[in-house]
Amino acid sequence: MSLGAPAATVPEVIEAGNEWLVAQASSQDRVDALGEQRRSLADEYRTVLREIEGLEAYNRQLERQLRLQGEEIAILDDSIAQATTVDRQILPLMLRMVSALEQFVALDIPFLPRERAERLQFVLEAIDRVDVTVAEKFRQVLEAYLIELEFGRTIEAYTGAVDVDGQKLEVDFLRVGRIGLYYQTLDGTQSARWDVDTKSWVKLPASDRNPIREAIRVARKLTAPNLLTLPLPTAGDAS
Repeated sequence: MSLGAPAATVPEVIEAGNEWLVAQASSQDRVDALGEQRRSLADEYRTVLREIEGLEAYNRQLERQLRLQGEEIAILDDSIAQATTVDRQILPLMLRMVSALEQFVALDIPFLPRERAERLQFVLEAIDRVDVTVAEKFRQVLEAYLIELEFGRTIEAYTGAVDVDGQKLEVDFLRVGRIGLYYQTLDGTQSARWDVDTKSWVKLPASDRNPIREAIRVARKLTAPNLLTLPLPTAGDAS
């Protein structure tokens, strides 16, 4: 019989086995923890990759939008340059148009002088204003022209004052297109016609009193339109 290490007892063997099992369980826990960590890192990595792909797609879209916006800005810059050129050209044109209209009104028969002068002044002030667009300025110039054009196709009566022999009289004015301008005192005793050549009022005989009164009533829509027999300039008067 040889001498050696003493044989382990059963309890010692069981205890050693338990310790081994505990060690194995602890190792397995660490392995499981490492595996879970690896999976978590893998999931996080894939998430980051997707985010990177999304950012790259977004950057591509953003670059495209910036490129398109750059093209639009270039077009707008060109349009602004052209608009500025048009503005510089159209402003003198509008001023010439208003000046021509002023001359026309000055040479025309003198009806509604205050109203027409105020309209032209309003247009000139609008042209000078920086808060009014060029389109609106041009619209107002054209509107002034259209109003003057319409005067040539209408008949109109209005009340005003006229200087007769140094005396201011309240009268009814009658405008027939642009071919005739008359007045008649409110009591109907005096009538006159504007003479374009002499630029003065020519008194009319009493026989023209009723025709002028009737024409005034027609112009004011107080009676139905009828054939008007008004005294007009003769060929000798126009020469």
